[in-house]
Amino acid sequence: MIILGIDPGTRCTGFGIIQYKNNSFRYISSGVIRPSAKEEIPLRLKKIYSEITSLISLYHPDQFSIETAFYGQNAQAALKLGQARGVSLLAAVNNGIPVTEYSPREIKKAVVGNGSSTKEQVLFMIQTILNLKSQNLILDESDALAIAVCHALKINTSTPKSSSWKDFIEQNPDKIIG
Repeated sequence: MIILGIDPGTRCTGFGIIQYKNNSFRYISSGVIRPSAKEEIPLRLKKIYSEITSLISLYHPDQFSIETAFYGQNAQAALKLGQARGVSLLAAVNNGIPVTEYSPREIKKAVVGNGSSTKEQVLFMIQTILNLKSQNLILDESDALAIAVCHALKINTSTPKSSSWKDFIEQNPDKIIG
């Protein structure tokens, strides 16, 4: 399964693409989308939408995960973040990719084990999980990778439990010998 994680923002939108297969992670790509600060918001949003659409066309992700809006004290910043989230979600939906949203606390808890961890701790864990110690990631990029890793971990733990042996056999035919 290929997962595209997005850390939205109008100044800098981080993206991270991973493959999750057989309980292991493989780094595919990551980076940031940086619209010009001189451009008006509509043009920045267009760039974010276009870049995410290009990433989807290039990597064909099976899943799309994004950070939920964080409501701080600055209402204007929250509105802009909401707009960046909106065009990101639209890119996924227009391409038929299932979308899942996670709170910052939920992402940190899944990746670091502590919902109050710092961005630097998230960066360290992402570099460890994805074996990227020699790669210089910026925080928006590692946050996006963390969102993708969180999604993989959540999907893995949310598999339905079997209520009977018959259910188990139907859900796990590859585990049956003979």
